[in-house]
Amino acid sequence: MTIDFISSDPHSIGIEVEYQLLDAKSLELVDGIIPLIEFYPDSLCIKPEFVQNTVEVASKVCHSLTELEENMRSLVLGLRTRCQKLGMTICGAGTHPFDKKLATITPLPRYRRMEKAENYYSHRQITFSTHVHIGMISGDEAVKLMHQLKPYLPVLIALSASSPFWRGQDTGYASYRLRILAASRSYGIPPSFTSWDEFCVFFETTQRSAVFNTINDIHWDIRPRPHLGTLEVRVMDSQPTISEAINIASFIRALVAYFRDAPDDMSAPLLSEHLHWWIQKDNHYQASHRGLGANYSKDELGGTILISDLLQNIIPLILPEAIKLKQEHYLMRLKQTVEHGVSYMRQRGAYHQVQSYRQVVSELVSELERDINDTPIAGRKMRQSDNGPLPLE
Repeated sequence: MTIDFISSDPHSIGIEVEYQLLDAKSLELVDGIIPLIEFYPDSLCIKPEFVQNTVEVASKVCHSLTELEENMRSLVLGLRTRCQKLGMTICGAGTHPFDKKLATITPLPRYRRMEKAENYYSHRQITFSTHVHIGMISGDEAVKLMHQLKPYLPVLIALSASSPFWRGQDTGYASYRLRILAASRSYGIPPSFTSWDEFCVFFETTQRSAVFNTINDIHWDIRPRPHLGTLEVRVMDSQPTISEAINIASFIRALVAYFRDAPDDMSAPLLSEHLHWWIQKDNHYQASHRGLGANYSKDELGGTILISDLLQNIIPLILPEAIKLKQEHYLMRLKQTVEHGVSYMRQRGAYHQVQSYRQVVSELVSELERDINDTPIAGRKMRQSDNGPLPLE
């Protein structure tokens, strides 16, 4: 069986961000998707997710980062207005810092099947993510780029980490969301495939053995989406601001362009594609634990490099591609955000100021509100920047 892969414009890009639905007064999570979605009948852009305290904002197919940012700002602005009418507000982060309630599953057939399959775990899987879609010419290109991008997934984990707190505790992780998802059978690092046909054989086998029913049941950190004609990068936490989400999309798009332009016989990629799978797994773990301060195992000899230092090597490498795509502004904005402090650092800074998890959520709400009004976070002074990031020893 060969699955048809819809060819897409290789310059096309889209993004999906899952936002937390909050009670406007208590800032606790609220099961608000059912009344909210009444404002959006049959919408392709504002959609329910697995649990009822989540709303997904999905961009249209865009062909530039400027178009993508404008589209997302418009969608989120409208969403916030409608949430206010229902006594709710929204924020972006990989987990909610203090809410302890179990999740209520959205009553759609697919989600009910998932609830039945995962039992109690489905009610604890309260996480929020960012997904970036890049247009692919073919299925073969998608699986090739999936393999090439795998070594860079820990970098994306560290860049996007925004879930240090869970149920009123500092977890000690930069992205605790990934530790929650690690309990599921379908999340994590994907296998590598030599061709689209090989992927199709794999998928047919998993269907016969009832591992997966549809492509949508594959929740890997990066996966092909044949009916959309995209490669979907899914490893990132939900971002507190639209600016940060677009910056990460810019990084991924430029990295894909770099691999597309690289010669097939490139003998020395920046990061090895041939590390033992256990080392790949540990790089993921380290990035979710220490964020930008994680040690990345970079070669078969045991050499390591800090992910923050690794970024200093990657950004100049992909900057020429960003210039060709007329998106260098976003890559530089990402660099500035890293210098000021990514979300997990800012959340810890907000908590240490007043010892309040509610204040952390209040800061997340305020960050998104200011950003909707087009005040990019990279242009503002971070609360803890006077003393630098707050490392976790």
